[in-house]
Amino acid sequence: MIKRLGTEGRFATAVVVQGCVYLSGLMANDRNGGVKEQTADILAQIERRLAEAGSDKQHLISVSIWLEDINDFNEMNEAWDAWVDPHAKPVRATVQSLNAGEGALVEIMAHALLK
Repeated sequence: MIKRLGTEGRFATAVVVQGCVYLSGLMANDRNGGVKEQTADILAQIERRLAEAGSDKQHLISVSIWLEDINDFNEMNEAWDAWVDPHAKPVRATVQSLNAGEGALVEIMAHALLK
């Protein structure tokens, strides 16, 4: 069985299937801040969406991060390091790319196991 959450737009914001939750790429709701603030905003969204799907950040298995400017890597990591559970770190990739959302400096996609 496949459970789709947040299907009001063009795509589901989360899909739960076979004990895993897949989150769509997320961008900051408030894009007035810098990379650290946008990253923190997205990570809070990830926590809420994981909870809605029946998971949490301790069950993350994979995270992909897109930065508009790879020179912002350290600033993004400041927010990441303050948020991630040091005993439950997922695998992660970070690359530079143009982001689809106007003013979006960061986009993050995550996959987790259900609790």
